[in-house]
Amino acid sequence: MENITSAISVQVDSQDKEMANDILKSLGLNMSTYVNMAIKQLLYTNGLPFEVKNPNNNENKQNISEVIKEKSVNNQNDYGTMPNLVEFMK
Repeated sequence: MENITSAISVQVDSQDKEMANDILKSLGLNMSTYVNMAIKQLLYTNGLPFEVKNPNNNENKQNISEVIKEKSVNNQNDYGTMPNLVEFMK
């Protein structure tokens, strides 16, 4: 069976692309090779081959907790539902 290739075009932040290219170059790779590797891993794992998380998640949780504590102490409110909490935090 003949191996037919297909082009992929994506839009990325210019600075992100430059930094990614620098990292790949230091590893002896280029963007095309990396994308092919990522796609192969996606197929092998039948999903994302890495954990997806917000790097600031713990910081965000801490900030939200502090706001809730502060507003609770000052107002002694029971938020009841998420929409009430969201409205209260405005």
